[in-house]
Amino acid sequence: MPDHTRKDGAKTVAVEYFAIFRERRGCSSETVTTHAATAAGLYAELAGSYAFPASRDHIRVAINQEFKAWDTVLANDDTVVFIPPVAGG
Repeated sequence: MPDHTRKDGAKTVAVEYFAIFRERRGCSSETVTTHAATAAGLYAELAGSYAFPASRDHIRVAINQEFKAWDTVLANDDTVVFIPPVAGG
């Protein structure tokens, strides 16, 4: 698959939102153009715009349907999901 990263270094990723993230963003998914290099950087960009929880301590990140570390480098056309803690009974 060809890499469509723009010349200015921006990449396009799909972001899916669940629970508190969907509530605060107001949608379940979107395509985002970002200069963030890592999942942590993307989260920081989005958290600043949409009042997501500042701490990532209890949040997991999945990239292309696999749990990943926050310092995972993003590639163009990745799908990123931020997974909040869930409570159940």
